[in-house]
Amino acid sequence: MTESIINLDSVNPIEFFGINNGKLDLLKKKFPLLKILSRGTQLKVSGAPEEVATAQEKIGQIVKYLERNGNLSENYFEQILGDEVTGVDHFSDRNPNEVLVFGPNGRTVRAKTANQKKMVGLVDKNDIVFAIGPAGTGKTYTAVALAVRALKNKAVRKIILTRPAVEAGESLGFLPGDLKEKIDPYLRPLYDALDDMIPAEKLTYFMTNRVIEIAPLAYMRGRTLDNAFIILDEAQNATELQLKMFLTRIGSSAKAIITGDLTQIDLPKSQRSGLEKATRILRNIDGIGHLKLDEEDVVRHRLVKAIIRAYEANKDEN
Repeated sequence: MTESIINLDSVNPIEFFGINNGKLDLLKKKFPLLKILSRGTQLKVSGAPEEVATAQEKIGQIVKYLERNGNLSENYFEQILGDEVTGVDHFSDRNPNEVLVFGPNGRTVRAKTANQKKMVGLVDKNDIVFAIGPAGTGKTYTAVALAVRALKNKAVRKIILTRPAVEAGESLGFLPGDLKEKIDPYLRPLYDALDDMIPAEKLTYFMTNRVIEIAPLAYMRGRTLDNAFIILDEAQNATELQLKMFLTRIGSSAKAIITGDLTQIDLPKSQRSGLEKATRILRNIDGIGHLKLDEEDVVRHRLVKAIIRAYEANKDEN
């Protein structure tokens, strides 16, 4: 007797099990000699070793298809189980419209625009990616989705999300509360993105056990960030020394995305943003990707695109 636990974290459980467990019933019908139990996002399969191995292979094919395409009809599910899929390898090439993450209640997170899809490709091919563009272009959201995907696929052991604690000229010292209460509002957009992608209970577990860490940029000093997916958000508010400090923290088994908007620098006038220089001097280094998003990538309210264009057209006016 062999027992195997198969993790389905990387796909939408509703798509795998089917409505009213219709697809799960098909799986059980295909393997009547096996005991197959579903527990949340896990599948427990037990029985004769040869049967379990065959079931694992079929389930692996189904999971891979769902990772690429996001949905799977009962008919095609049955075809995969019955060895009726021939010819084209449906699992070979990455689908640019693939689901990056399945969030709570079956919510799907995908790259929506051409540049967001390009960002996915750049992250797959590079260990460091700079994604620069105006507000509302999905830089942070796509970056967080890629980080969550990497964690679910066990490509990394943790996610580190960081931001400079500088916003709109406000001083932390004048805000009420302890240090965490002062800093959390600056990091709220990162929490919001995670809320869309990870169930609340699981997110709490990840945060408590430091699998996901959200911290101000200053907290990165002196650390080596290895086996992690790291996002530096709002990097236009990092000074040259801070950005250099961050980039030199990255370990050998890590990926990093640096996002920013050079039109919204909130640093004091006496300080210069380090983002423009970093993207310029690191332009031709192999393994570092660069992406510029624009108003065509805006996925917020339709007026946001018009607002960005208006400010761009009048950027030289006082």
